[in-house]
Amino acid sequence: MALEQLITADLKTAMLAKDEKALRSLRAIKAAILLAKTSEGAGGELKEEDEIKLLQKLVKQRRDSLEIFQQQNRADLAQKEQEEIEVIEKFLPKQLGPEELKSLVAKIIAEVGATSPADMGKVMGAATKQLAGKADGKAISAAVKELLAK
Repeated sequence: MALEQLITADLKTAMLAKDEKALRSLRAIKAAILLAKTSEGAGGELKEEDEIKLLQKLVKQRRDSLEIFQQQNRADLAQKEQEEIEVIEKFLPKQLGPEELKSLVAKIIAEVGATSPADMGKVMGAATKQLAGKADGKAISAAVKELLAK
């Protein structure tokens, strides 16, 4: 089932349950999908990888806001952002654990033939393509840096 249909079904369920957290998050996802579908060059359809990128972007925005709210001691706003992150992440593929990520990055480093930190660009290009949706860019970068520094 397409992401938009899943969101619509969950939105109905959340409305019936009067679940404010889920409603807020699902409406944000639905709005982002509609914007992406109607944007110039989209053709009214989103591919699965575009949907994943969209969801990752929404999570990243909320994580950035969460960090700012925590720095400013705004627990009320930070709580809302955390709740939205949890709802949005339900629609993303399962994220890789640190050990899984390191082993996959090590394989990519071997495939690319990287030997030093100077080769980080080549590794990151291949890693972000292969691990799209499965790991955060910061986590991938940290794993690449760690493994190339050895």
